[in-house]
Amino acid sequence: MPSQAQRFRDLLARGDLIIAPGVYDGYSARLVEAAGFETAATSGAAISNSVLGIDDIGVMGLAENLGHCRNIARSISIPLTADADTGYGNPMNVHYTVQQFEQAGLAGINIEDQVHPKRCGHMPGKEVVPLEEMVKKIEAACLARKDDAFVIIARTDALAVEGIEKTLERIRAYVAAGADMIFPDAARSEEDIKRIVDASGAPVTINMGFGIRSRPTTPTIPLPTLAKIGVRRISLPRMLPAAAILGMSRALDCMKETIRTGVPADRPDLAVGIDDIMKLMGYDEMRALERRLLTFEQLSEKYGSND
Repeated sequence: MPSQAQRFRDLLARGDLIIAPGVYDGYSARLVEAAGFETAATSGAAISNSVLGIDDIGVMGLAENLGHCRNIARSISIPLTADADTGYGNPMNVHYTVQQFEQAGLAGINIEDQVHPKRCGHMPGKEVVPLEEMVKKIEAACLARKDDAFVIIARTDALAVEGIEKTLERIRAYVAAGADMIFPDAARSEEDIKRIVDASGAPVTINMGFGIRSRPTTPTIPLPTLAKIGVRRISLPRMLPAAAILGMSRALDCMKETIRTGVPADRPDLAVGIDDIMKLMGYDEMRALERRLLTFEQLSEKYGSND
C-alpha cells in the first residue's frame, strides 16, 4: 500500500488543481473526507486558536502541534499535510521536526522562512530569516525524511517584507535546495502569483483563506483562473474554523432565546442530529469491531444480553 506521502505525490502528478480544506480537529477532518475531498491540510492558526485559545503568534510548540496533527491524520484515510511553522528552530531542529511528522503519518509539512517566533502570515509585523538560513533548513528537511515521497513545502512570507523580486530569488533558491512545493503566503495579486508560478519550477500552493468570503489580504481569485495560471494546490485554512464559529454562535443565540422565553427550541437548521454525529465518527464500524473482539460477557455488560 502506498504511503500517504506517495498518495499526495500521485495527486500532484495527476495535474488537476487540488483543493485542500484546512482542518483542525477530528470533526473537521472527517467532514472534509466525507465531502469527497482527496486531501486536507492542517491549519496552524486554527489549532493554536482552538486548542490553546490564543492567537497564532508562535507560542504553540512542536509537541502540542505534532500530537494534535497525529490524531487528525489517523482519523482519516486521505493524505494530510501539516503546518510545522518555522520547524521550531535552526536546521537541526528542522531535521528532528521532519522525522517526527513523518513518523506521525503526515504526507508532508510546511516550513516557513519567518523569524521564530513566527506570526500568522496575514498579520502585520512579520520578519524573515536570511535566505541562506532557510536554504539550510530545506536541506535539513530533505535529509531527514526516510520516505523520499514525504513532501517538503517551503513557505515564504517574503512578499510582505521584501517584495516580489526578493521573493522570486528566495523561491528559486528553495527549489534548488530540494523543496518539493512552494507556498508564497499572503500573495497580493493574480500577477504576483503568476510570476511565482513561472519562476518556481516546482508546484505552487496558494492560501485562499476563507474560500467562500473575501478578506483584506490575498484577493479572492476564481479557482479556474488559478488553475489556468498554473497553481497546483489551493488551501483553505480559515474556511471551516470560520464556519464553525458562525454555527456555534447562532446555536448559542438560539439557546439564550430559549432560556429567555422558556419555549423549547427544535432547530435542525442549527444542529445536526446524534445519528449524523455517529455516522460521521464511525460508530457503526466501532460497534462491529467490538462484536468481533469482545467476549459475549463483555458485550452483555455494555449493551445487554440481547445485543
